[in-house]
Amino acid sequence: MANTPVIHQAEEAASSLPPLLVEAERVANTVAQGVHGRRKKGQGDSFWQFRPYQVGEPTRAIDWRQSAKTEHHFVREYEWEAAQTVWLWCDPSASMKYSGDAARPDKLRRAEILTLALASLLVRGGEQIALLGYDAPPGRGRAALHRLANVMEKKKTHQSESVEKLQSLPSHAHLPRHAELVLIGDFLSPMDEIEEALKLYSRRHVRGHLLQVLDPAEESLPFEGRVNFKGLEEEGSIYFGNVAAVREEYRERLSARRAALSELTHSLGWGFHRHTTNQPAETALLALFLSITQGVK
Repeated sequence: MANTPVIHQAEEAASSLPPLLVEAERVANTVAQGVHGRRKKGQGDSFWQFRPYQVGEPTRAIDWRQSAKTEHHFVREYEWEAAQTVWLWCDPSASMKYSGDAARPDKLRRAEILTLALASLLVRGGEQIALLGYDAPPGRGRAALHRLANVMEKKKTHQSESVEKLQSLPSHAHLPRHAELVLIGDFLSPMDEIEEALKLYSRRHVRGHLLQVLDPAEESLPFEGRVNFKGLEEEGSIYFGNVAAVREEYRERLSARRAALSELTHSLGWGFHRHTTNQPAETALLALFLSITQGVK
């Protein structure tokens, strides 16, 4: 190995990486250039910054010494110093395998890339990561990232060979109080089921982030004429003699679904983001990463 040219060693090392991780790292590297050096606010001991006091916050949070220097009230924020675990979940259900154009990735592929790219950014920041629903313990660093990528690759192989129906919502797991949870999927399940799943985690004070991933065709319903829509998760099929006649109602219902998801997550103190597969993956990744590290929603 010592006499092997460096380029051959690099090629050999790259060939051993899971394909998902290779693409995810490319996306993560693009975003990392724009967020390098950011720190996370929290309950550490190192001073980070002063920020304006916001109505509704407890007055004990006000730094009166700093506030006395101006006519405004300020809050002292500290840097988060202890690594925490961010739990990741990617919707594996059949509806995620949809793409309205062969030139676009299906929703599942995009969701997997975003999951791994987010994991890559998190381990670079010293966070621990874990995949929800698997026995593998949380870990940090490149080893944990590679382990997560391998688990996802094996999961894909198993699912492609299995005939069992896969859950479109995460099953409940006993996460530590105040853990961080990221859920990526299309969230087209009945709203009452989504609400129940999220509230199970919220009751343990788990802080969550939802990213809804849809195909552009699901956004606009661009089809014309007679169309027979077949459900991907055993919902049956529905036929329209003139699909354009229901387009406006469909869009209104999708908008109402998004509003309901946004209202639900807001009521729980969670973040909600949306993404379509014709958009750059980097845009959604940046929004998610900032939501976790900076509390940006």
